[in-house]
Amino acid sequence: MPADTSTTSTIVLVGHGMVGQRFLEALAERGLTATHRVVVLCEEPRPAYDRVQLTSYFSGRPPEDLSLTDLAFIEEHGIELHLGDPAESVDREARTVTARSGLVVGYDVLVLATGSYPFVPPVPNKDAEGCFVYRTIEDLLAIEEYARRSTTGAVVGGGLLGLEAAGALKGLGLTSHIVEFAPRLMPVQVDEGGGAALLRTIEEMGLTVHTGVGTQEIVVGEDGAVTGMKLSDGSELATDLVVFSAGVRPRDQLARDCGLTVGERGGITVDEQCRTVTDPHVFAIGECALAADGRVYGLVAPGYEQAETAAAAIAGDASAFTGADLSTKLKLLGVDVASFGDAHGAAEDCLDVVYSDSRAGLYKKLVIGRDGTLRGGILVGDAEAYGTLKAFTGSVPPVSPESLVLPAGAGAPVQLGPSALPDDAIICSCNNVRKGTIREAVTEHRCTTVPEVKKCTKAGTTCGSCVKVLGQLINAELEASGVEVDKGLCACFSQTREELYEIVLALRITSHQELLDRYGREEARGGDGCEVCKPTVGSIVASLAPAIGASTYVLDGEQAALQDTNDHFLANLQRNGSYSVVPRIPGGEIAPEKLIVIGEIARDFGLYTKITGGQRIDMFGARVEQLPSIWARLVDAGFESGHAYGKSLRTVKSCVGQTWCRYGVQDSVRMAIDLELRYRGLRSPHKLKSAVSGCQRECAEAQSKDFGVIATANGWNLYVGGNGGATPRHADLLAQDLSDAELIRLIDRFLMFYIRTADRLERTSTWLERVPGGLDHVRDVVVHDSLGICDELESLMAAHVSHYRDEWAETINDPEKLARFVSFVNAPDTPDPVVAFVPERDQIKPDLPLLSIGLRPADDVLEGSAQR
Repeated sequence: MPADTSTTSTIVLVGHGMVGQRFLEALAERGLTATHRVVVLCEEPRPAYDRVQLTSYFSGRPPEDLSLTDLAFIEEHGIELHLGDPAESVDREARTVTARSGLVVGYDVLVLATGSYPFVPPVPNKDAEGCFVYRTIEDLLAIEEYARRSTTGAVVGGGLLGLEAAGALKGLGLTSHIVEFAPRLMPVQVDEGGGAALLRTIEEMGLTVHTGVGTQEIVVGEDGAVTGMKLSDGSELATDLVVFSAGVRPRDQLARDCGLTVGERGGITVDEQCRTVTDPHVFAIGECALAADGRVYGLVAPGYEQAETAAAAIAGDASAFTGADLSTKLKLLGVDVASFGDAHGAAEDCLDVVYSDSRAGLYKKLVIGRDGTLRGGILVGDAEAYGTLKAFTGSVPPVSPESLVLPAGAGAPVQLGPSALPDDAIICSCNNVRKGTIREAVTEHRCTTVPEVKKCTKAGTTCGSCVKVLGQLINAELEASGVEVDKGLCACFSQTREELYEIVLALRITSHQELLDRYGREEARGGDGCEVCKPTVGSIVASLAPAIGASTYVLDGEQAALQDTNDHFLANLQRNGSYSVVPRIPGGEIAPEKLIVIGEIARDFGLYTKITGGQRIDMFGARVEQLPSIWARLVDAGFESGHAYGKSLRTVKSCVGQTWCRYGVQDSVRMAIDLELRYRGLRSPHKLKSAVSGCQRECAEAQSKDFGVIATANGWNLYVGGNGGATPRHADLLAQDLSDAELIRLIDRFLMFYIRTADRLERTSTWLERVPGGLDHVRDVVVHDSLGICDELESLMAAHVSHYRDEWAETINDPEKLARFVSFVNAPDTPDPVVAFVPERDQIKPDLPLLSIGLRPADDVLEGSAQR
């Protein structure tokens, strides 16, 4: 309840961003909201939201989902929150704050959390129509609206936020440029090598990067709108939208106006308690504060520490902020980038341990002291080890530095589990949570799950990069305490996926309901299952269908209800509710007549077409009711489903091989076609990708696939466990110089052994590293038949091959199945009005502003309807 303002002290908070909200939570935790009146003056029209995840708005995440503010919390603690009413002046003598609305609030304690403002270079026409900054949700809404009538966008600044802004422009369909004055991208976080790896990867995504040049002038047309940019090297860049993301500056004008001391380069000067050096009644936290160590911190984690420190000081508790860890881990344009500790090796007597693979976009550098102490590092392209490496910073790791940077498959695997970390290792730098605190949450507070530990310690609640290590720590502590860790698939089954596979195979169970009723947890029996076990069991049954007597068609009977959205409609759901259609093109080989058919279908149905990375043609923009008609024309032309929607084999890429290439030593196209037709439709724990290269030049990139084949003068080399996605991994050589028959036999065994033993949604790369014995064990089983199961594995694959049926053809020939392909079941002829498009580059793209509005048909059409 609100405190009695006539008898209690008043705390006024100016600014309600992420740091301001954390300050309010810290006040509540110390009981200060019960003893003080708390007033918040917020400039933005919405309460605190997650600015770290701001760009996720362009991925379809609505603004309200970014909110960090539980209004029930505000009400419960009697906090007076004034939105859209910023503080305009402070009278320190009278101890009052005046807001824009004219509201005057007296204070006993004033806390300034005004944040920062975007720096816009003082170039001509910087305020022209079409120029934006990238800081708030309102900024993003304005950019989105202007982008609708733009074709090209340029971002000034190649730092963290600049790369996110460029990705957002690309996502809006604009040709995107990045202009960075420094000689590399992200100059603060990465060094020259890391910048080069990042540059290569980003340029491969279709963005154009200009480094080592500055913006001299914004060029405008007669109407005053942006038409281009003049750069410092004399070149000009045509663009009709400009986003300035060239850094931020402390927002300290309110402090300057009321006579508080500020730093030479900005920032409100504070002491170790975050109290201003000028006035003991005024505190400053976050990006507006110049900390006692002389630094303005632009990351959220130090701001949170400052918020905790200020709240402690107000409560009379001992606390100090003397500096903070600047480690960061981000995914920028889909690329993992991380830096920690002394990333640039600024200290004396440092040695660098570097692994670089420009082809894969990987760069890893560790900074090591002469005594072996890990001082810092930079990770680009693969930041999987970030949590563990950061925790070891300042200590001597128990293994050699070289083994810490080598990727899986390039050296002996190194397992640094939670037990290797010291108790004072910081696991969550955002909230300054150490390993010892997490252990205490498990042993003393009886937390047994990640959500419980998050609630108890705040670890993992901000950026989320430490969640994986958090889970490992919890399980390790539980096991060390003698507690049996539940490794069951989900709340419905105590068995793992591997165990359920064996049950289904041995007992020939063809129904999820039967499996749940017989082998589910007691409390789950008789129920419907959950979103985890239903698709998992559906996949197991589909993988084993011929062997256990189940239907091989995933939309038959109960199987249809078990499928995820994509499998449910045999197509890939896109962000605006439309679907994409990908016909199979085995080995990437296609006759001109079939190319013409695809073109005619795309033209007649108004679809967007794009060549995929898997040597196929993707057609986007199909409405759900159009899918059967599109499939019918494709099937008539000899095409079949490419299974781009399923956890199954996607493609087998190939180069042209010895048939055309003067370097080729085997017919890679023929082999790729044979493999793709053999394994098409094979349901597995995760998607499967393959490739066949006709020589050691490796043009098909087989070593980045789940199973890859490279031709030799004596036959074929088989590689397994590769991954070219978010966590790249070189495949391992399983066997070499194989004949055609030997190659196919080993692939049969490998795939069925993977399907048999992998966990849910586990790629072959992760599985290969997880299974005891790793590659050596898999080789023993698959090549040498150490478990005596190879005959069974081959038999299961043979059953799959002989029973394969094209799902598209099955569907268009079944009127009952066709009935599901409608937007509204009670208005089957009514298309979904949200699925709309606008023209772009002679094709179409989703009308995303229409999507965000969320228009729906009149109520009399859809009343009581069940939407898909």
